[in-house]
Amino acid sequence: MRNNVIVTVGCFFLSAAANAQSSVTLFGALDEGVNFTNNVGGHKAWQTSSVDLVISRWGIKGTEDLGGGLHGVFDLESGIVLDNGSAYYGGRLFGYQSYVGLQSDAVGTLTVGRQFDTVTDTIGPMTANGNWAGYLFSHPVDNDNTDASFHTNNSVKYTSPVIAGVSVTALYGFSNAPGGFAENRMYGVGLKYAYKSFTAAAVFQDLSSPGASASGTVSSDDYGFVANNQKIYGAGVSYGLGATAVGIAYTHVHLQQPQSSIYVGSLGKDLASVTFDNVEVNVKYNFTTSLFVGAMYTYSHANLGRDESNRSLHWNEVGLMGQYSLSGRTALYAQVIYQKVSGTSDTILDNAYVPGSAGVSSNSHQVVGRLGIMHAF
Repeated sequence: MRNNVIVTVGCFFLSAAANAQSSVTLFGALDEGVNFTNNVGGHKAWQTSSVDLVISRWGIKGTEDLGGGLHGVFDLESGIVLDNGSAYYGGRLFGYQSYVGLQSDAVGTLTVGRQFDTVTDTIGPMTANGNWAGYLFSHPVDNDNTDASFHTNNSVKYTSPVIAGVSVTALYGFSNAPGGFAENRMYGVGLKYAYKSFTAAAVFQDLSSPGASASGTVSSDDYGFVANNQKIYGAGVSYGLGATAVGIAYTHVHLQQPQSSIYVGSLGKDLASVTFDNVEVNVKYNFTTSLFVGAMYTYSHANLGRDESNRSLHWNEVGLMGQYSLSGRTALYAQVIYQKVSGTSDTILDNAYVPGSAGVSSNSHQVVGRLGIMHAF
């Protein structure tokens, strides 16, 4: 039945393209590999994974020229778990993105649907995980969403045209709850400046009761944290010089009464607040057009507040990656990530966990290695 629906949808858009002389593209990316985790509850683990360098997915996107520099646009992308053929993002048919909107050459782009947030759009490309390295290089429990752990449902996004190198993006995600306008809603704004190979960006994002409901902007099966409130601040720069590209990013995250993380589960019931500060430096060097090597170092600090006491944790993470492209669409790569946690908070965060690993370590450190292949079409 689902295959018939996909075929019907595809035929509809192809037919519309023919009638309106629009551009419609079928595209995708497939990523698969084998991961080794040295400690998962005291045990070693081998596993396949298909969402680490990129999210395996297929999609349909298109544009229609409406005249006067105005275009109709849409994007439908479906995440795939190659390991077993199931749909990613909780079984959503188009869980990666699904939006429609208008794009004006002079005014900017306005889109509505399920989309990436302003953090992913602005600060994400300054980080290794949001640019060339993927999931395993995320900051602890992806606390700042630079790896897009959550998407924004029910959202309206505006992206301005680039003027003198400056562009702005703003997003509002609706709660879709009668009588609960401010419950599980989101708003954010990001600013970016680009000149030649230099880019700088800043972002602010506010989430009210993320994960509190299935119908809200950050749904109960697609969140980073379940909390009363989450605020994310970030700034970053990137610069390319010849074959070398360098990125530096800083993010600050404040959580009010966090209850759980989608990665490690319950955080307990007595946390009044948690703040994270993350600083990352990354570098990528292209030996040839086919071969690059990249490295990342991240330092993260967290303060965990309770009524009776405050605790702090520190993370040090190092990641290395090499990738060789067999063609313009197919590449082989290897990655290794080491994480060390210090401090005591009497929560699950005391134990190391690399997002994308097979599970939480039994102690304060964890190593994950991966060999993978990626193909784009």
